[in-house]
Amino acid sequence: MTKTSELAARRASAIPRGVATATPFFIERAENSEIFDVDGRRMIDFTSGIAVLNTGHRHPAVVNAVEQQLNAYTHAAFQVMGYEPYIALAERLNSLVPVRGPAKSIFFTTGAEAVENAVKIARSHTGRPAVIAFGGAFHGRTLFALALTGKAIPYKHGIGPIPGDVYRAPFPVAHRGITVADAIDALESIFKNDAPPDRVAAIILEPVQGEGGFNPAPPELMTALRQLCDKHGIVFIADEIQTGFARTGKLFAMQNYSEQPDLIVMAKSLAGGLPLSAVTGNATIMDAPGPGALGGTYGGPPLACAAGLAVLDVIEKENLCGRAIELGTRVRARLEALSQMNDLVPIGNIRGPGSMLGFDIVTAHGATTAVAEGAKKITARAHERGLILLGCGTQSEAIRLLYPLTIPDAILEEGLTILQAALKKE
Repeated sequence: MTKTSELAARRASAIPRGVATATPFFIERAENSEIFDVDGRRMIDFTSGIAVLNTGHRHPAVVNAVEQQLNAYTHAAFQVMGYEPYIALAERLNSLVPVRGPAKSIFFTTGAEAVENAVKIARSHTGRPAVIAFGGAFHGRTLFALALTGKAIPYKHGIGPIPGDVYRAPFPVAHRGITVADAIDALESIFKNDAPPDRVAAIILEPVQGEGGFNPAPPELMTALRQLCDKHGIVFIADEIQTGFARTGKLFAMQNYSEQPDLIVMAKSLAGGLPLSAVTGNATIMDAPGPGALGGTYGGPPLACAAGLAVLDVIEKENLCGRAIELGTRVRARLEALSQMNDLVPIGNIRGPGSMLGFDIVTAHGATTAVAEGAKKITARAHERGLILLGCGTQSEAIRLLYPLTIPDAILEEGLTILQAALKKE
């Protein structure tokens, strides 16, 4: 019996089926963009732990920062006793995050926790209950975050009832024929028929949808949302959990737009692999909840805050924003070439800023119609060949590329060659 099969049996016995795992492998060690499993297989990582490892597996600067903090203290609970790494990281983010006005930050552990607290802050500031999200959104699996998430299966199946006062507009996706005008018309319809603007606390969206298919928000949508929020006193929340920390070629994806939100939620690559999330926003809005209304036992743990400071140093010193654009330009050109090859499964609708790239498995070369469930076979083939990929999209039609931004050129090329082999027609 292999170690993999032994662990698979133990997993099935000990862990509920609700925790799905995209690959059949079990990691033993990893370095930058390479993973080695318990049976010695080497794999190239094009997932970064779902956009958590923009600085790669075990970046030396992050490891060193965590080791130093480990030798000092590991936990205090910020509600009991403050500590400098929390304050220092908040100061760094306040100076970097593109939100309106002077900023303040608070830390949590997961992206969903940050989303739910951003909603609490917005409700406290406005005194209103309702929240508007978009079709195809993914904001988390905790109960209110799940209400905001725009995909029923597998996330909501059998879970109900789902919290109310959440309304949804379509997200503009050109290759699906959904326009910015469609989205704005739907928002106006919500205001007229479901939730008047003076009942709406917040509008939340991802600048580039993650689980929904790596669809970038058009600039016109951002402008329209900012205008609507200003007109009606609504808090504009940007969910940068997957887009943040250099992935799109900017430190935050909202820096690709002329508009700024009121609050930004972040997690994933914030701490280079340690659990940490944050809400950063306009100081007046952030100060709306009273003392004790926000927090959590493990919110902003010292080890993760130390890692977060190191991550920001690495992004700056290694120019990972520029690296994201450089790599993304190269990968996009390769995908365009693959889309023209008749011996490969047809791909199309190549999209995304920087190194947050996605594409669909489509019905024919040159077509825009995606094949439902089309990503599953391709990702499975890639896994067999040693490339770890993830699908996405409301119909599992898309493949997303999330290689570490620190990936060496040769390993990137090796991974793209495996991707081409996985796309080969049978």
